[in-house]
Amino acid sequence: MTSDQVIDRFKQTGALLQGHFLLSSGLHSSVYLQCAIALQHTADATAFGAAIASKFRDLEIETVAAPAIGGLVIGYEVARQIGARFIWTERDSGVMTLRRGFTLRPGERLLVVEDVITTGGSTRDTIDALRAASAEIVAAASIIDRSGGQAEVGVPRVSLATLQVAAVTPDACDACQRGEPLVKPGSRKSNASA
Repeated sequence: MTSDQVIDRFKQTGALLQGHFLLSSGLHSSVYLQCAIALQHTADATAFGAAIASKFRDLEIETVAAPAIGGLVIGYEVARQIGARFIWTERDSGVMTLRRGFTLRPGERLLVVEDVITTGGSTRDTIDALRAASAEIVAAASIIDRSGGQAEVGVPRVSLATLQVAAVTPDACDACQRGEPLVKPGSRKSNASA
């Protein structure tokens, strides 16, 4: 699956939005990637998962982990394609943690999978939580990297598609200066209009 095919599929499903958006990182952007829309069709989730899994088949991945909620569908599908166990992390009082009875053994080889990477924050937080449980993080992956390849997560990382999409602080946001309504289409609560 090529980068252009991934972006085309996001456009075809209406998952690539344009406007004035509040990202989960707190930054503002004129582009939003709504992966829930892109992954609602199981054939698309399977295709994206297979494309990511193909890059890691030779790395002896034992477990795939994803940050909830965005990484759950694609993380599960990558794990299924690799034949690995799937677990996830989630925020508890703002801190990414391993919950729900998931345990890791020292040195267990993990791949962290996310839907979209902007700053790499959720992926880094997930890696930190897994390392605290003594796991070995082999690599990270995402469907789309909207940082233009600049997000650093502390391990080798691949994405099916890479975009250079500006994400700015609210005080540097031209759309805010123009008074355009701010929209938060993602899963985390915010004060922005929906």
